[in-house]
Amino acid sequence: MSGSLQMIATLLLTTMLAWPLGRVMIGVYEGSPPAWLRWLRPLEHALYRLARIDPAQEMTWRQYASAFLGSSTVGILLLYAFQRCQTLLPWNPAELSAVSPWLAFNAAVSFVSNTNWQSYGGEYTMSHWVQAVGLGVQNFLSAGAGLAILVALTRGFARTRSQSIGNFWSDWTRSVIYLLLPLSLFLSVALVSQGVVQTFEARVTATMVDPAGAEGEGQILAVGPVASQVAIKQLGTNGGGYFNTNSAHPFENPTPLSNLFELISILLLPLATCFYFGQVVRDRRQGVAIAIAMFLLLLPPLWWGYQAEQAGTPGMAAAGADLSARAGSSGGNMEGKETRFGIAQSVLWSVATTAASNGSVNSMHDSYTPLGGLAPLWMMQLGEVSFGGVGSGLYGMLVFVIVTVFAAGLMVGRTPEYLGKKIDPFEMKMASIVLLIPSLAALVGTAIACANQAARASIPNPGPHGFSELLYAFTSAANNNGSAFAGLNANTDFLNGALGVCMLVGRFWVAVPILALAGALARKPVVPAGSGTLPTHVPLFVLFLCAVVVIVGALTYLPALALGPIVEHLAL
Repeated sequence: MSGSLQMIATLLLTTMLAWPLGRVMIGVYEGSPPAWLRWLRPLEHALYRLARIDPAQEMTWRQYASAFLGSSTVGILLLYAFQRCQTLLPWNPAELSAVSPWLAFNAAVSFVSNTNWQSYGGEYTMSHWVQAVGLGVQNFLSAGAGLAILVALTRGFARTRSQSIGNFWSDWTRSVIYLLLPLSLFLSVALVSQGVVQTFEARVTATMVDPAGAEGEGQILAVGPVASQVAIKQLGTNGGGYFNTNSAHPFENPTPLSNLFELISILLLPLATCFYFGQVVRDRRQGVAIAIAMFLLLLPPLWWGYQAEQAGTPGMAAAGADLSARAGSSGGNMEGKETRFGIAQSVLWSVATTAASNGSVNSMHDSYTPLGGLAPLWMMQLGEVSFGGVGSGLYGMLVFVIVTVFAAGLMVGRTPEYLGKKIDPFEMKMASIVLLIPSLAALVGTAIACANQAARASIPNPGPHGFSELLYAFTSAANNNGSAFAGLNANTDFLNGALGVCMLVGRFWVAVPILALAGALARKPVVPAGSGTLPTHVPLFVLFLCAVVVIVGALTYLPALALGPIVEHLAL
């Protein structure tokens, strides 16, 4: 199958699975999950009793935000403590020591903020306890929190004259128990069937055989409870790898079929939330329109990334390399890519993982051509709205929808409205904060790093590519993505601290304004549609929405891109 057909088939299969999952989400958040999930109800009610939570008690947006911030703070402190004290915890290999303070801070913020940026090698830094009980649990909780915030915003559009937007504790619990946990169990079994390891053994020794047939010395291999963590890292758009090479490692992603499972998992829940949204606001066309906009934003970077990698570089052509994609040969630029995946699946993964705020990798983005590396960088700079993280992608896209209807309202001289809710100055202020703060953190962080000697010393390739590595790192952190141009040595006190701050800004300075927006919308009455009401489900609005997303991204990041991947491409 050609590379283009592989990518199209993967996206179509994901859409077919996301549609029914969106319908399942309706019952989950209304407290009546489908019959095949009701066996989990005793677990849900036991957690409520244990935590003394009344799931029926509604919260204002401030109470909802306080619960979210409080739970995240506790998560950061616990995960930091686990890392600093891992030598005292179970399942700790003898050669592992306590994690350094700045690295522990960075990793704790990273996993609680659903970023999962890693400046360390997982198998040689974190114990099984930290990986499974610390990082693995936060993969569930951070993804569940993102879904809960989206559910609150969706209620804001659906409710009228309401002072409340739901209960954070029940939304969070239901996200984890009825969606993330069952899907992860199913995917874990599927991955184990493909050879992904799942064990509490710390190390195993493999007997090596040299080409002449004589037995060589044994090779020590790191193993652990990998399949369970890989499943939730993909489904929760977390992305943190158990191993240093992430999903390029054969113990995490051994076969083309496991690669397909994981790729679908990355986009599944973000796409399903679109269909969920359309049904909750009683207009399925709205959810479909947003999903189409997400696909339209995804396809151009996917195309140019694939073309750039398949074409290789002028230097490769001058050296006489065969760049054609013939039978039995991938052709193009295969540097940093696994031969079991090839260029098409590597590029699809790089664009999907940055589109979905996932951050996992099955190839080294630092080895891509300048334009090939620009594709995943651009997907993050669009604001992680195509498709974005679970929950966070859709609520980010809804902010762009608000900006789009506001701009359209200015053009025709009408008060902008969306789903019958008028968009007033307060909503536009919150939307502006959501769009500007992550970009500001990324660009200011990059500028400070470029002026810092310690950060410049972490760049092995100075010049435009070195600048691209720093820009990618801070863009990834501020947008809670987690992928990297792996040539940068980010495990320094300065970069661990600076990137950790960007992750905090990108998560909490976005989520809190979103909840404020939800509270304001829930209090508004619905205005009946009139002859001048802008239809927001038609192709023209979808194109207008895509144009707004692209224009905001270009105005924000194009000057920085001109200093990095663009000039690097022109210099080839």
